[in-house]
Amino acid sequence: MFSTPIIKLLLTFLTSIVLTVFSMPKIIEIAKNLRLFDKPGRRSSHQKEIPVVGGIVIFSVFIFSVLVWGNFHEEYFSVDYLKMQYMLVSLLIVFFIGVIDDLVSLSPIRKVIGQITAVIILIYLCDLKIDNFHGVLGLYEIHPFFSVVFTCFVVIVITNGFNLIDGVDGLAAGIGILSSLAFGIVNFMMQQFDMAILAFSLVGCLFGFLKFNFHPAKIFMGDTGSLVVGMILSILAINLIDTGLILKDVSFVNKGPFLAILFLALPLFDSLRVFISRFISRKHPVRPARDHIHHALLDLDLNHGKTALLLYLFSLIIISIFIFLTHININLSIFLLAVFVNSILFLPFYILKKRNK
Repeated sequence: MFSTPIIKLLLTFLTSIVLTVFSMPKIIEIAKNLRLFDKPGRRSSHQKEIPVVGGIVIFSVFIFSVLVWGNFHEEYFSVDYLKMQYMLVSLLIVFFIGVIDDLVSLSPIRKVIGQITAVIILIYLCDLKIDNFHGVLGLYEIHPFFSVVFTCFVVIVITNGFNLIDGVDGLAAGIGILSSLAFGIVNFMMQQFDMAILAFSLVGCLFGFLKFNFHPAKIFMGDTGSLVVGMILSILAINLIDTGLILKDVSFVNKGPFLAILFLALPLFDSLRVFISRFISRKHPVRPARDHIHHALLDLDLNHGKTALLLYLFSLIIISIFIFLTHININLSIFLLAVFVNSILFLPFYILKKRNK
């Protein structure tokens, strides 16, 4: 009865969204009783204490949905069950890093070490790594050592880039929905139903969470949620980079890197812009500050809701327009994407600079 892939994907999505919606109020109540709050501070744009344990629900429901509906031994799943187990172990490591950081705080170096440990499991036990640049900068197959190093770098960038955009009510959840939905649709079209299960489970969790996280937020996902979501998106991105886009009638086997960048454009390019800006101005590259795109929009007198909706729209437009550049040279498509996205991201800061003169 529940054997066809499309039915399983639908049930995965529905299970995730229903369980998240029904469990979140109780978690909010428990968090308030235990005083597990994100307290207002210099960088915070909130004026009151808000529970910060939403990521625990996101992770728990995600794992439950994947295990219930992901019968990876069936003929239409390409990832064997053992590899999927190790993927979940990798996510479990990142989950505990986030929980510890939310409760007692971890240094950046310890978080990175934990993330690298999780990536090593993906590389050596799941055979999930980037070993080919597919023509980006004229590079193709790379040495196994540099493959490991670059895969670790990519996962850390994606995971922490997603973590850094979690600064406005509903923003990280909404962008996560758009990104995971894009990956999920592509996975489904390529009949990669194992990856699609991961993507649609995440979409459902984030949809349910957004009901409580959109402005005014009743709960935050915390580092637990943002790191777990970033790690799941990293897995989906590496898989797409490795396989490319291969459909029944068309084959873009070398366009995986472009599509992965496209689906994660906002967190990737915003983080890159911040890093370059801090490097030029000789500021600490990873120290928290109010220099991300959502901070600029807030300083332009937009509230949390309008800021999140505007950035949702921006991400949706980027994906909708640039998906049609899949057929052109990969370096040109990435260059055009980078120019367009960075130009738009620069605009609010330019307006603020003009206003403050």
